[in-house]
Amino acid sequence: MLERTAPRPVPLVPELVTYQATELTPLWHATSAALAGYDPNPFWCFPWAGGQALARHLLDHPALVSGRRVLDLATGSGLVALAAARAGAARVTACDVSPFCEVVVPLNAALNGLAVEVLIEDLLDRPLAGFDLVLAGDVFYEQRLASRAFAWFQAVAAAGTTVLVGDPGRHYSPAGGAVERGRHDVPVPAEIEDRPLLTTRVLQILPPGG
Repeated sequence: MLERTAPRPVPLVPELVTYQATELTPLWHATSAALAGYDPNPFWCFPWAGGQALARHLLDHPALVSGRRVLDLATGSGLVALAAARAGAARVTACDVSPFCEVVVPLNAALNGLAVEVLIEDLLDRPLAGFDLVLAGDVFYEQRLASRAFAWFQAVAAAGTTVLVGDPGRHYSPAGGAVERGRHDVPVPAEIEDRPLLTTRVLQILPPGG
């Protein structure tokens, strides 16, 4: 990772710096070769639109996280978790199923002088306890994940925990069950998206029937 990335400010959130790919295609090939048996996609090496929008929203509205216990689901690079920590959260846990994040997130946290816990576990389909706020950026890009995540978000919201997600309008974005709390035009890599800016919403997920 350190050979193929460099610390760079996040485009929409320049207050934060993460290790980002210097050239995405060679890194993609390298991870495909090195991570047989795992998801080889280097999703952790650049800031996705949903994560950027959500991170920006948290830094612009620190009262959302100040003093709260925060879970960042599908954390990837840890960007949203870092924004929550910078905005004054009492405790931040960055969660992902990829073991690569166990290395990437602490490196990015160290770059910014922030403390973030890392949990490598699939939390979907089970009750959640010990958190006041759940965050997630860009989780609606694949049908099964989007369906599981949205059902879990609604269950978490029904139990009284606030759920905020970044949504750049992926194919499986929710058609209902959420209210828009913010909107940003997010700079994104040309190698990943089909346009230089993605209009991205910050959504609060509502309980079923909400």
